[in-house]
Amino acid sequence: MDAGRIDILSLDRAGLQDAMRILEQPAFRVTQLVKWIYQRGAASFGDMTDLPKTLRERLGGLYSFALPVVEARQESADGTRKYLVRFADGVSVEAVGLPAGDRLTVCFSTQAGCAMGCSFCATGQGGLVRGLGAGEMAAQVLLVASDYGRRVTNAVAMGQGEPFADYDATLGGLRLLNDPDGLGVGARHITVSTCGLLPGIRRMAGEPEQFTLAVSLHSAVQATRDRLMPGVRTYTLAALRSELAGYFAKSGRRPTLEFALIGGLNDTDAELRALVAFTRGVPFHVNLIPVNPVAGTDVVKPDARRVETFRRALSDAGVETSVRVERGADIDAACGQLKQRIDREA
Repeated sequence: MDAGRIDILSLDRAGLQDAMRILEQPAFRVTQLVKWIYQRGAASFGDMTDLPKTLRERLGGLYSFALPVVEARQESADGTRKYLVRFADGVSVEAVGLPAGDRLTVCFSTQAGCAMGCSFCATGQGGLVRGLGAGEMAAQVLLVASDYGRRVTNAVAMGQGEPFADYDATLGGLRLLNDPDGLGVGARHITVSTCGLLPGIRRMAGEPEQFTLAVSLHSAVQATRDRLMPGVRTYTLAALRSELAGYFAKSGRRPTLEFALIGGLNDTDAELRALVAFTRGVPFHVNLIPVNPVAGTDVVKPDARRVETFRRALSDAGVETSVRVERGADIDAACGQLKQRIDREA
C-alpha cells in the first residue's frame, strides 16, 4: 500500500462525506464516488470521468484506490464458487458465491482471520491478521457479482472474522451493500452473524435498518458452549438470552440462532432440551447446521436422524426451524471451512 495515503476502501459513506467536505466539494460528489466504486467498478480515480480532473488528481494524491483481486477461484459441483481475495497490502480473505435460481447470495468476510478461536471453525486456526474496512467488505460482494455477471440479492457476513469485533466498520460495510448508489441489496436480505458479543447486539438493536441478526449459539449448555467457543466465555448464556430478548423488544426483528450440530458433542438429548428451553419466550428462528469436517479438529458430522430429531422437537415446541443445506463442501467453502487457503485454479 502507498505510504502516507489513506485507502479509499477503508471509508464508509460517512467517511466519504467527510472527505468531500474537507475538499470543499458539493454533497453529490459522494454519490458519484459510491457509484463509481461499488456499481461501475472503476479501476482508478482517473476512470471517474464525471468528476472534475482537478478533483481526481487531488483524490489520487490523498487516497490510494485498488479494488481487491481474485488470487484463486474454485467452483463446486453445485455451482458454489469460492474466492481467495487479495487486497492491495497483500492480505487475503475468502468470499463465497451461492447461486440458487434467481437468487445470488454472497458470503463475505469482515476480518482476515479471526481471534475467537471456535474449536470447530477453520478460520480461527491461524488467528487474526487484521480487520477489514467497510469498502473492503462491500468490494468482495462487488467482485463476486462481477464474476457471476448478475446482481447480488442476498449478502451474509458469515465469512472470516467476528463482525462485531469492529462494529463501526461492519456497519459501514452493511450500509454500502444496502446503499441504492452502491450494491443495492435490501436490508432484510443482509445478515450479520456474531459469536454473541453483547455490546454489538445492543448497538445493532438501535440501528434503523432492518438488517437480520444471526447469533452463533452452538450449545445452550454453558460448559459445552465454553468448550466450543472460548472467545465468548465472558458472556454467559443467561446474559446472551437476556440481550437477545431486549434486541427483539427494541427492534421488533426476529433473531436467528445458528446451531452447528456436532456428532457426539452437542447433538444429545440433554443439549436438545437445553436448546428448547433457551428459545422459550423469544420468537427465535433456529438454523440447524450439520457441521462440516475441518482438518486438524476432531469434529464429526452428526447422524441425519439426530438432525431430524432436533428439527422436529423444535418445531413441535413452536420454534421456527430450518436445516441449512450444505453448499460447496467439496471445495471447503461450507460453513466453518474458510481458512485463507485454496487450491489455485485459473
